Amino acid sequence: MPSFDPIGVIGAGAWGTALAQLAAHNGHAVHLWSYEADVADAINTGHENTKYLPDIGLHPGITATTDPSAFSTCRLVLSVAPAQHTRATLQAFASVIHADTPVVLCSKGLEQSSLKLMTGVLAEVLPQARPLVLSGPSFAADVARGLPTAVTLACQDQALGFAVAEALAGPTFRPYWSDDLVGTEVGGVVKNVLAVACGITEGRHLGASARSALIARGFSEMTKIGVALGARPDTLGGLSGLGDLVLTCTSTLSRNYRFGLRLAEGLSAEAIAQETHTVAEGVATAPALVRLVDQLGVDTPIIRTMAAIIAGDMPVEAAIAALLSRPIRAETE
Repeated sequence: MPSFDPIGVIGAGAWGTALAQLAAHNGHAVHLWSYEADVADAINTGHENTKYLPDIGLHPGITATTDPSAFSTCRLVLSVAPAQHTRATLQAFASVIHADTPVVLCSKGLEQSSLKLMTGVLAEVLPQARPLVLSGPSFAADVARGLPTAVTLACQDQALGFAVAEALAGPTFRPYWSDDLVGTEVGGVVKNVLAVACGITEGRHLGASARSALIARGFSEMTKIGVALGARPDTLGGLSGLGDLVLTCTSTLSRNYRFGLRLAEGLSAEAIAQETHTVAEGVATAPALVRLVDQLGVDTPIIRTMAAIIAGDMPVEAAIAALLSRPIRAETE
C-alpha cells in the first residue's frame, strides 16, 4: 500500500475534524486546515475543537493550520469545506496541491451557481487532482468517538480506491469501494433536503407512518435524479444513498433534521441560520435541486415542495395538503 503521509484535511468543522481524528488514529501525520484561527489554536493548544466538536480529545498527530501552503507536502487531501464554499476554498489550494494528488470529496451538496456536483467543481478548480468521493451514513461525533461506521468510497481507479480505503479504514470505520462517483454524490445531495422534510414531519407530530412514507417516496425521487445523471440504482440503494437517507431522516444529530424541526415551529430559514454556526447543506441545496430537476425533466414533488417551504413561499400546512391531494397514480411512475 502506498504511503500517503502527510494527509491533509481541508475544513475544520465537525466532519473534517472527525476525519482528521480517524486518519491520525490510523498512524498518519495529519494537517487540518481551518478557516478560523481560533479553531486552529484550540486544536493545537488544547487538542480539542471546542467550537465544532466539543468534549472529544483529539489525537496529538493532528496539526491545525490556517495556511494552505502547509499542504504542499500532502500526498492525500480530504476536502470537507461546506459545498457552497468548496470552489473558493479549493482555489486557495490550487497552487500547492501537486498533480495526481488524490482529493477525496467529503462535502454533500450541489453548487448553487453552477448546479455542479463537487466532482464537477473539483474538475474545474483542480483538474490535476485525482477525484474520489466519500459519503454514507456517518455522524461526525460517532466517527470521532470510534463508533462503528460504514461508508462508500468512490473512485474510478480501483487500485487507488482500495489504497485510500486502507489508509482510512480502522477497527470501527469500514469504507466500501465503488466506481460510481455520481451515484455516491447524488445520495448525499438529495438526502439533506429530505432530512429537512422529515424534521418538519416530526416537529408537526405527523406520526411515524408519515415519516416512513416520506423516506420511501423521497428515495424514489433520489433514484430518479441519480439515474437521470447517469448513476447506477444499486449505488443509490447502498450506504451513500438509502443508508445515509435513513440516518439523517431519523436522528436529531442531523443538522438538516434539526433545521426541519425549527421550521415546524414557525421560524424562518433566515432566523434559524442566525441562531446556529453550523451549516445545514439541504437549505442551500433545495433551490439548486429544483433548477436541476427542471433541466432533467424529472418529477420530484417533495423536493419542489421543500424548496418552497425553505424559501418562505409556502406554509407548512399548505405544503402537506398539496402533497396529499396530488392525483392518484401508480407507485412506480
